[in-house]
Order: sequence, then C-alpha cells, then structure tokens
Amino acid sequence: MPPRNVSGAELAKCLTGIAGLDEITNGGIPRGRPTLICGGPGCGKTLFGIEFLVNGAMAGEPGVFVAFEERPEELAQNVTSLGFDLQRLQKQKKLFVEYVHIERSEIDETGEYDLDALFFRLGDAIDTVGAKRIVLDTLETLFSGFDNQAILRSELRRLFRWLKDRGMTAVITAERGDGALTRQGLEEYVSDCVIMLDHRVADQVATRRLRVVKYRGTQHGTNEYPFLIDKDGIDVLPITSIGLTHEASTERVSTGVPDLDAMLAGGVYRGSTVLISGTAGAGKSSISAHMAKASCERGERCLLFAYEESPQQILRNMRSIGIDLGKYVRNGLLQCIAARPTTFGLEMHLATIHKAIRDYSPRLLIIDPISNFFSIADPREVKAMLMRLVDFLKLHQITAVMTSLTAGGQALESTEAGISSLIDTWLLLRDVEANGERNRAMYVLKSRGTAHSNQLREFVLTPKGVKLIAPYLGAGGVLTGSSRVAQEAKESAAALQRREEVERRRRAIERRKKTLDAEIAALRLEMNAENDELERLGSEERVWRQQIDADRTTMAISRRSSDANTDRRTARRRQLKPEGAAS
Repeated sequence: MPPRNVSGAELAKCLTGIAGLDEITNGGIPRGRPTLICGGPGCGKTLFGIEFLVNGAMAGEPGVFVAFEERPEELAQNVTSLGFDLQRLQKQKKLFVEYVHIERSEIDETGEYDLDALFFRLGDAIDTVGAKRIVLDTLETLFSGFDNQAILRSELRRLFRWLKDRGMTAVITAERGDGALTRQGLEEYVSDCVIMLDHRVADQVATRRLRVVKYRGTQHGTNEYPFLIDKDGIDVLPITSIGLTHEASTERVSTGVPDLDAMLAGGVYRGSTVLISGTAGAGKSSISAHMAKASCERGERCLLFAYEESPQQILRNMRSIGIDLGKYVRNGLLQCIAARPTTFGLEMHLATIHKAIRDYSPRLLIIDPISNFFSIADPREVKAMLMRLVDFLKLHQITAVMTSLTAGGQALESTEAGISSLIDTWLLLRDVEANGERNRAMYVLKSRGTAHSNQLREFVLTPKGVKLIAPYLGAGGVLTGSSRVAQEAKESAAALQRREEVERRRRAIERRKKTLDAEIAALRLEMNAENDELERLGSEERVWRQQIDADRTTMAISRRSSDANTDRRTARRRQLKPEGAAS
C-alpha cells in the first residue's frame, strides 16, 4: 500500500470566485502555485484571468495583471460590459495592470538573454499593491522572441520558479497547440494545475467547455463541463453526475387543480419530478400554468423555460382560461425565459438552466417542452442531460414540471426521450374521439409513493381554468363530450320520470291514507259507542247486584227476627203448660 499522509497538511487552495469552477476543483486553484489556462481564440482565457483578479480584489487579495497584447485602457473597456470596473480597482490600489510591449525586431537574442528585466517589473508591480494574485496574458507573446528552445525552456522554468518563490497564486494563459495542449509543449508539464478551455461548433451551434486536465496534489473533476460567458462573467456548470443521496421530502405541494390533487392523494411531493405528456393541444401547458400559479400563490418562486412561445404569448394564452400570470411576473414570483432550442447546444441549455436556478432560487421549475431538445441532439444525449438536471433538482429540493409532446402514431405510454424511469409522477393526456368530436381526458400513469387514482378523467378548459369532470361510464365505456351530455340528459329525463311516478304514487297513497284514516275514525267512534254501551250495561249490572245483595241482607235480618219471635212464643207456651199434660 502507498504510504499515507500522516502530516495532516493539505494543499492550500485559492478560491477563484468563478461560479462552478471552485466546486469542480474542490476549493479553487492551488495557492502560491502557477495554474495554466490554455485554449484557442475566443474561448475566454483573458476573461478568466481578469475575473480571477477582480474576485480576489473584492475578497481582500490585490492582484497584478500583466498584459503582453492589450493595453490597460483596452482591457478596461473590453470588460466594462461584464460589470468589471478595472480603473476603479486600480485607483483603490486593489489591482495593478502592467503592459509589457515585446517586439521581436527589437530583441537581440543572445545566449545571455534572460527575463531578469521582467522579474524586476513584476516585483515592482507586486509590491505596489501588495499583490497575492497575478495573471500573465499570454505566454506565447512573452516568448515570441526566443528561437533557442533550450533558452526558452530554461527561462520558462525559471519564471514558474520565481512566481512560486514569491508565493504568488498565478494564472498564466497560453494558446493551444496543434498536438500538445500548448504551442511550446512545456507549460503544461511545469504547471501545477492545467485547465483547458474549448470553444467548439457542432451543427452550427457553438458551445464552450472547460476541463481540468491536471491538478497536482488533490482530487478534481475530470469531465468536460459547459460554461457560459454572459453579463456576469464566466459561469461553469459543475454538475455531470450526482449520486443518489438526495433527501426525500414528505411535504406535498398542490398542482393548482383541486380534483387533480385528490387524484394524487393531496398533490405531488416537494422535490419530485412531474412529466405531463400528450399530443398537441391536449392541455399540457395549461396544467403547468396551474402549477406555476399555485407555486406563486404560496409565495414560492417559479422559473419557467419556454422553448415554443414567447413570455408575452404565454401570458396572453393563459388569461383565456382565467390564469393571470402577469401579476406574478411583475411582483418577481415568476420568471419566464424563452429561447429556441437551436440557439445553444444541449450542454449550453443545461448550463443556462443551472445558472438561472442559482441566480433566481426557484422552488418550482417548468420546462415546456423537453421534446424540443431532440431537434439539436441525439435522444441518448438528451436523456443524459435530463438525468443530470433531475439529479441536480432533487439535490436542491426543487419541484420540476416537464411537458413532452407525443408525436402522432407513437405509443402514448412512452416518451421520445425514454425518461419515464427518471420521473416520479407521470400525467398522461389523451384525446378521446367519439360521435364526430374530440375531447380531452387525463389519467395518472404513475406516481411514486402515492396511492393515486386509476380513473380516466375528462377535463375541459373553462374561463376559470382546467376543470376535471368525474368519470362517467356508459355501456361502451367512459363517455365524454356530447355523448356524456346526451347520456346525462337521457338519464336526467329518466330520473325525472321516476320522480313523477313516485310523486303520483305518493299522492295516491296519501288519498288512500286519508280514506283509511276516515274509516278508522268512524270505526273508532263506533267502537267507542259500543264500549260506552258495554260500560253502561256493566254499571247497571253492578247496581242490580248491589240491590239484590241489599234485599238479601234485609230478608236475612227479617228472617232472623221472625225466628227469634217464634222461639220466644214457644218458650212462653212451654212455661204456661202444666206438668204432665200432653203436648
């Protein structure tokens, strides 16, 4: 095994301030060492050096720019459009621009020729502003007077060693050679870091790319990275491939269509990717506009990339369905960027999207449509580009909405890019043709982690936006349009007829009920009369029995009294009759 670095000392790095480059190099270029920037004409070498110095000056590290081709006033004028004020920085003693004029006809080259005079001028410039950074632009001009390769190589090494001894973080530009990276074929070997800039044209579309060819003592990205040169300077897209380590949010965000939210169990997950595919005129842009409106209403920024319509046309068209996106543009919650796909190469589009996301910090990104990228690149390249974009969006928890046009004759459950495996939620729009008309329908083809609806829902574009209609099943399947209206009218008439029949039966029953109630009342009266008669008879019976009982009591008392009288008379007779007389 190779010996480990037990000292714990890591290579010191110097931030360039160039967007994306510091990420690729894991912290910037090597501090106190020379970095070679090589490339062809127009690739941005001089601008790279100037931006490196300006960013350093703003961070408290003064710098020196040594120009061998352009005068200071020309340099200042060239970068004014990028927002770099070199003259102001020079007045503030944060930047020193040294112009060194080299004329081959004035050079009397001998074996004793060296760069001592240049070292003296560089040292004086460095001491004037206390520079920590230096740029030499360009190396070929400096050594244009050398014919002796041995002297050239010796002086080149001595220049690099002099810069290291002074502890200067140096950026040296060089023109690209035919075979080697540079014309001299030596600079790349004595430099600690080599960055190659490339400006290529393919199918009449220009693209700038950057590659870190060499970086001693540290890990770095080795792929080619597209970069932009715009009003903010150089912007490198550092994302080539991101590992699947992003967080998975459980928060749901609304699509702006309540019925669609219900089909998706409450909306889509934040940071997920939504694909809306379908044929032309199916309503893809309308649904994405609803999602943009919902995002802005939550107070979250939305970034819209349009590749078919201008922003003004999009705003006008969406007003026809009741969606006013213009007010969100005015208050800064919505930004629309429109461009033809053929304006840039595929990598440049990716770099543009990446830069816009970094500058605007949206929570929702809409690309309408992604299928237009196939006019400028191979499907495999488009899929690779979208894969990198999806990974980047998931890493930053940005919800993405992409629309895709399905060409005629192509299977609806497929996309030209073949990116269905990258998508979390797929809404498929289709046309339903029946009874001489064409209607729109939608269903959720997939939605990861969501118990989504499997219904085919018709939707219509109304003055108040997209409206989903509950599924209507007929004998031949789902009915839409006039077929649904006719069936609804037929069933409505049948329901009305049933209601009238029920009402007629109800009235008949009410009449019968009243008749029966009257009969019941009469029978109740008759029953009451019978009960009264029965009660009267019972009362008479009780009175009769009471009278009988009273008569019997009277007779019993009378009989007992008669018997007592008889007994008394018998006893008197017995007393009056003589003894022995016959009875």
